[in-house]
Amino acid sequence: MFALVAGRFAQADSRRRARMYLLGLLSGAERKNSWTLAEQAGDLTPDGMQRLLNFYRWDAEAVRDDLRSYVLDHLADPSGVFVADETGFLKKGTKSAGVQRQYSGTAGRIENCQLGVFLAYVSARGRALIDRELYLPASWTEDRERCAQAGIGAEVGFATKPVLAQRMLERVLDAGVELGWFTADEAYGDNPGLRAWLEDNGLNYVMAVSCDQRLATPKGSARADELARSAPRKGWQRLSAGRGSKGHRLYDWLLIDPGADEHLLLVRRSISKPTELAYYICHTRHPVPLAELVRIAGSRWAVEETFQFAKNETGLDHYQVRKYDAWYRHITLSMLAAAFLAVTAHAERVREEKGAPAVREAI
Repeated sequence: MFALVAGRFAQADSRRRARMYLLGLLSGAERKNSWTLAEQAGDLTPDGMQRLLNFYRWDAEAVRDDLRSYVLDHLADPSGVFVADETGFLKKGTKSAGVQRQYSGTAGRIENCQLGVFLAYVSARGRALIDRELYLPASWTEDRERCAQAGIGAEVGFATKPVLAQRMLERVLDAGVELGWFTADEAYGDNPGLRAWLEDNGLNYVMAVSCDQRLATPKGSARADELARSAPRKGWQRLSAGRGSKGHRLYDWLLIDPGADEHLLLVRRSISKPTELAYYICHTRHPVPLAELVRIAGSRWAVEETFQFAKNETGLDHYQVRKYDAWYRHITLSMLAAAFLAVTAHAERVREEKGAPAVREAI
């Protein structure tokens, strides 16, 4: 795997450092910051690892492109779904790029944190993060002196989270990848600009929306919850949105055609609490069975597990850097290490299915 990215590191020492950094991220160390990674490499100080993140010349964007190709080469499948979501990185102080008090879904409350917007690929073969963007609040982009101190260039302006997601999807398309399905939560589904861009590019999507999201009907626009209340009671079907830690995630589902354009409304109802409803707006190039729309909607949960895996196993949130470029460098290497584990796990499953001896010691 490292051979795929080794050429991105122009200096021999930076290549050696990058490989040691990845090995450290893959180690069993409880914390994976510059100090512990240096210890894993046999260094007395973290200076070498800090130089890799802050000073050596290497292109994290090119490594990201290699990472995306690596994941898709090994995990691509007709069932594949691209998922956008964000995760929080709790931080102290005010110097780290993009940090401020803001809502973090990771913490479930407003915290002093950075927010990263990520693109994940989820398929029957496995799942992995393939792209990332650091969200910079307007309070940062309006203060260019503060940005300069954190290494944020003058060309970097404010961008909403849906715009960041769109940029990552554009990179997938520019790489010549067929983007079959896309899903995301309400922060993205409620954004008309992102929906329009997806439709203009002929991309299928199932995105969560708020209950007050309005859809076009022959009699005018109507709220999602109003359409659900007026729908026939016999239209519900009990289907699984995928497997969770406790088995299949079973819900009752209803598909509504508002009848004025190509958008459909998918409604999810809790079995134990029938008053709890969730709503999804769907747009497809061709008619799709309800079960397939449900599968796409359920794929979004996989990204939460992917975040947790990368944080636990490859130190996604263990970094101790403040600069803008250093954040991208650590996050990219952590994503690459996590992708290696996902690809290796898939290869192991294939071997076991074919009856070949396991190679766990090599893993």
